[in-house]
Amino acid sequence: MCFCLPSSLYGFQMLVDDIGDVTITNDGATILNMLEVENPAAKVLVELAELQDKEVGDGTTSVVIIAAELLKNFWYYVGWNESDMILLAGRWPESSSQVEKLGKDSLINCARTCMSSKLIGGDSDFFASVIVDAVQSVKMTNARKVRCPIKILPETCTFHLENGSFNDLHVDQGINILKAHGKSARDSYLLKGYALNTGRAAQGMPLRVAPAKIACLDLNLQKTKMQMGVQVLVTDPWELDKIRQREADMTKERIEKLLKAGANVVLTTKGINDMALKASFFLKSDMDFLRSTKAMELLICSLINLSFNALQIFPLLFQYFVEAGAIAVIRVRKEDLCHVAKATGATAVSTFADMEGEETFDSSLLGYSDEVVEERIADDDVIMIKGTKTSSAVSLILRGANDFMLDEMDRALHDAICIVKRTLESNTVSTYTFDSE
Repeated sequence: MCFCLPSSLYGFQMLVDDIGDVTITNDGATILNMLEVENPAAKVLVELAELQDKEVGDGTTSVVIIAAELLKNFWYYVGWNESDMILLAGRWPESSSQVEKLGKDSLINCARTCMSSKLIGGDSDFFASVIVDAVQSVKMTNARKVRCPIKILPETCTFHLENGSFNDLHVDQGINILKAHGKSARDSYLLKGYALNTGRAAQGMPLRVAPAKIACLDLNLQKTKMQMGVQVLVTDPWELDKIRQREADMTKERIEKLLKAGANVVLTTKGINDMALKASFFLKSDMDFLRSTKAMELLICSLINLSFNALQIFPLLFQYFVEAGAIAVIRVRKEDLCHVAKATGATAVSTFADMEGEETFDSSLLGYSDEVVEERIADDDVIMIKGTKTSSAVSLILRGANDFMLDEMDRALHDAICIVKRTLESNTVSTYTFDSE
């Protein structure tokens, strides 16, 4: 259940849900989605607003008002005994103009009109220009039509497993929106690249890698452990050390394959073992000392439950990413991984195993970009992938005072982006105040 407090002077509503979360907005689709509607006719209006928001972006309040008036006068229209298409008949062919003839200014005016009633209406000139540049950056033209893939739908972000790797990514590149606290709305900017709201996995990694060879992984690089239900029977306690050593060796071998393939940026949706992220702290002299001191070896084994044989692989693991000069990023969202893979030409990998059961990683699975850098925005570290090779990728970095302002800016920009997308794809713009689509 959601309570809607009286509207303010500018038409904004404060909505409080049953757990106390507050939403301040004047977006019709957002308000209707937060209401608990039980009446079947009212549910149709809510679904209508959702469809309008999905297909067009703007005009969600208008379609609900028009539909409500049609329902109110339903019996009057039924008395006409005419086709319902008459109600939708307008002057669309006569009231439209070609976007190509009107130029970029027509797109800016469309975006400005959409944002005029929003929170950022005072800065509509600034944001309209940014939005038009962003949508045109991802525009694709073929012999038949113009496509502007501005977002990725959850149902399209699916991986298709083939020969041990995700070779078919049914996703479109899109406009990524990243929100950061601080500064004013006019300090927002458009990044020609893709921004990940996460930082490096370890501080010892470089801040910048150029050119970047990117590996996109949907697997865990933590220390391998046996699955639940697997039982191993050993008669010699020292055989347990070989099992632990093999578990660490498997992680070591996978990281070796990545680095030998040429990857200097690794993105994974899961974690990476800390041993592979840090620099080596066991020097050769330390290892010689441990070899000569049997008591020290036994003490270490008793404290950390590892034998000396297992300790010998630690220096190899610790040095990998840091000493190789590579950047590793963990806990990347699958949607972001899809976008990066599509933009850079990489193949998202879910397993290293091939058809023969051997673990391999080929350089053809890598993606490429001009550079990958980590920058600090507000209080967060952000990974920026610039100069993607396969397709365009852009990110809108929004700045604002708090979460309420940033969320409302996001909703306003979503509407404007959808309007510009719709205008470019249809190649027409209405010249009247009101027209039916």
